[in-house]
Formats: sequence, C-alpha cells, structure tokens
Amino acid sequence: MKPPVLVTRPIPTPVLVRLEEHCLVELNAKEIALSPQELTERLRGKMGLLCLLTDRIAGGLLVSAKELRVISNVAVGFDNVDVAAATRRGILVTNTPGILDETTADLAFALLLSVARRVVEGDRLIRRGEFREWNINMLLGEDVFGKTLGICGCGRIGQAVARRARGFAMRILYTARRALPGDVERQMGLSYASKETLLRESDFVSLHLPLTPETRHYITRGELAFMKSTAYLINTSRGPVVDESALVEALRTGRIAGAALDVFEDEPRLHPDLAILENVVLTPHIGSASRETRTRMAMMAAENLITALQGMRPPNLVNPQVLMK
Repeated sequence: MKPPVLVTRPIPTPVLVRLEEHCLVELNAKEIALSPQELTERLRGKMGLLCLLTDRIAGGLLVSAKELRVISNVAVGFDNVDVAAATRRGILVTNTPGILDETTADLAFALLLSVARRVVEGDRLIRRGEFREWNINMLLGEDVFGKTLGICGCGRIGQAVARRARGFAMRILYTARRALPGDVERQMGLSYASKETLLRESDFVSLHLPLTPETRHYITRGELAFMKSTAYLINTSRGPVVDESALVEALRTGRIAGAALDVFEDEPRLHPDLAILENVVLTPHIGSASRETRTRMAMMAAENLITALQGMRPPNLVNPQVLMK
C-alpha cells in the first residue's frame, strides 16, 4: 500500500503526478495556509508531509502525528519547522538547497538596480499622469557601475550576487562566519571585511543570511548608523534579520538613502510606514519565483519525501542525527 502523505498547498502538476506514483496524496487545493487545527487534523495517520515556508510546523503539531516519518520543506530555509521537536520524535526534515540560488540572485540585483535608479518611483509617477516633460533634475538616483557592494553572508546565493556585480565592475566586500578560501576570493574578486568595515564602506549592502538566533536583528539601529547616508540596504534573505522599526526610522530621517525588501520581519504583515515611504522598493517574497525554479524546488522536495519513505537517506537531510538513533 502507498504511504499516505499531506501536501499543504497546490504544487506544479508534474510534481503531483510524481508523488502520486509512490504515495497516497491528500492535497490542500486552496492557496491558503491550513490553520494549526486543520494541520493537526490532516496530519493524523500521515507518514509524509510536503510543506511550504509559510506553513508553521510547530512541535505541538507533531504530538498527534504519530505515523509521521518525514517533513519535506519546499525551501532552502527551514526556520518554519521545529527541527528540534521533529528530531526528538525521529522525524526526518529536508529542504531544497542549491536550486534557487541564481533566481534569488537575479531578484536581489533587480532590487538593487530598482532602488538605486528609482525605477518604481518613476513607474508610479507615469501612472499618476505626472510626467510632463524631461527634466535634468527629475528622479535623480545613483550609479551602480563601479560602486562598492557589501555582501553579508557569502554562501551560494551571496556568491551568485557577486558574480553579477562583477559585470558592473563593482568592488565587492563580504563578511561571513568564515572567510572563503583565497583562490575563491581571487577568482570572484572578493575581499573579506569585518561587519563594521563593510557597512561603513559599502554603497549597497545585500543580505544573504539564514535566520538563526545569531542573525535575528543582524541589522539594527547601530548597524544602520555605520552606513553611508547615500547607501542602500537590500534584503532577500529573511525578514527578521532586519529590525524593521529601526530601518523605517533610518529611511524616514535620511540616515540611509533607501532600501529594497523581498522579505519582512512579521511576514506577511508589513510595517505600516514601509508602504508610504518613497525610498523603499517592496516585493512579496518572490526571490525564487520563476516557473522553472519553483517547479524544480517542488520536485526536489517530492524526491526527498519519496526517498525517505522508501527507507533511504534523503539527499537534502537537515537533521541527520535522526538516522544515528
């Protein structure tokens, strides 16, 4: 008999077909997250769960999911899953690394260009019918070519952003828990810097950090005070990495020139002042939102789930200690 699994949201048809070849699939066909109560009810008797980053898989949900063997998260990050609780219960947790690197880097650079050149402001101006004639002082932004980019967190996505920055002849600083090997730095034109040095010297600061207790509020009022008044902050990582209230204050007072955000501290709730500030570009967590990438992510998650339910080690296992018990 096929193992029963729950899929919390609609997924691309080829992925659903692949899952149904090996599993008895219960699908939430609505584009609305299941409530904790609904998740609890639907998880009863399920051996597998395929979920999204916006699904909160708290430890309490797992108490009644006595048959659950694997949680397959369609995301690189897995801060939405109580991994410690899953590990205690012997439940494998998997993610989808690597696939979305280039797509997310595309968006990070698109946001950088948009906020620097005031693209969104220009679009709104035209739509309001306020474009009367060309003016030498209209919507003056900042050049990107030849400027300094600071990358906080230089993993796969950070390095993909660095590759794009080289095309703009940018000086590239990075900071991370550990410096990259010297040959990688030379090949990519990267220079390691302390966090404070990076913030002080960069014209653009791009965040590519996982959300951990150590990175929560990685950018606060203190860090923003180090930045140039002409600098821009770009965040395509996780919302709580930035103290949103401090950022709003910095944007409102001109402490920094602008920001571009794809993620938010209390997502999907938006700090009310962000919506009215002109010097910020906002997108609704679409870093990986290309058809190709989202399909590949979902297929990787499906393969993780299928492999685990077949009794083998899934390729992208977050908590390998479960297998050591």
